[in-house]
Amino acid sequence: MNTQYKDLFQPLTLSNGVELRNRFVLAPLTHTSSNEDGTIADREIPYMESRSKDVGMALTAASHILDIGQAFPGQPSIAHDSDIEGLTRLASAMKKNGAKAIVQIHHGGVQALPEYTPNGDVAGPSAMELKSFGQDHTHSAREMTEDEIDETIKAFGEATRRAIEAGFDGVEIHGANGYIIHQFVSPHFNKRTDQWKDPFLFALKVVDEVVKTVQEHGNDDFIIGYRFSPEEAFNPGIKMELTEELIKRLIEKPLHYLHASLMHIHGDVHEGKYAGENRIQLLHQWVDGRMPLIGIGSIFTADDAIAALNTGVELIAVGRELLLDHAFVGKIKEGKEDEIISYFDPEDPNKHELPEPLWQQFKAGFYPLPSKEDDK
Repeated sequence: MNTQYKDLFQPLTLSNGVELRNRFVLAPLTHTSSNEDGTIADREIPYMESRSKDVGMALTAASHILDIGQAFPGQPSIAHDSDIEGLTRLASAMKKNGAKAIVQIHHGGVQALPEYTPNGDVAGPSAMELKSFGQDHTHSAREMTEDEIDETIKAFGEATRRAIEAGFDGVEIHGANGYIIHQFVSPHFNKRTDQWKDPFLFALKVVDEVVKTVQEHGNDDFIIGYRFSPEEAFNPGIKMELTEELIKRLIEKPLHYLHASLMHIHGDVHEGKYAGENRIQLLHQWVDGRMPLIGIGSIFTADDAIAALNTGVELIAVGRELLLDHAFVGKIKEGKEDEIISYFDPEDPNKHELPEPLWQQFKAGFYPLPSKEDDK
């Protein structure tokens, strides 16, 4: 290993005493490769095993907790006890080489797809028309009842129980990217006038339900993380001032890490009170050492990785690059960073060792990727 990268391979001990062997995290990536009923497909196992092989912690694709919350074709399900058998296989494969395996628990809310939800029913904080994954037209979503909100919170707990029974090392609560928890936080999505108009109430109730479930069914080693999006483009929408308040509440909870969802880890705040300031440094300042912060965004080389870590975050998540080259982390560790594949090759005879649905996503440009011409 070249010495300039050694800090990437320092272990990190979480507040519950669990040690991560290095600072790399496999990001949660939509792969559309599960079976039609949401159970784990055979093609997912080698794909997730290879991407988890060298990281300290690995996250599954977003896994929906209720059928009404499915937001992608081929999305893994953690909504039924019948899903546990496949999830057990997946957890085993992800943990096989020493990574901690985390399942990301998710609900699409208004972004769920009518063609994959029972009776085409889509619901979220407030009624609206919108486009979601792969859609070329808008769909309608209705406002959830208060009873449905309570049922959804309980479903996050039930999903956590299934994760425990399947042998995962933890769960990540998906509070980012415009899905249901994010929707309750955001003034763009949340137009309610009842108690749920509070932007933080739903998120904190979900956290409490997950924590309670772990206390009842798990043990102290079980990891609980929370992913959030610091900003969104809508006006009104989530701005950094709102995120600052959310973080202040989250760090009071017995979580083990926070995960900032970013397209570029070095990006600056777009507008508002903190406009022009470095986003990840602000977030790290607000977390105030209470728990590790995962940073992510446009990490394709060894130099990108160490520069990301040098922002001050404790962990760095790698997504698209581990799809391009599943040996990315191993090559850095072995001093072979010049052999890293950091661009998409549409003619690769091995299809970057991706499941066919994900390969087709790559070819269709769903994931923004460097090309050979970018000289990455």
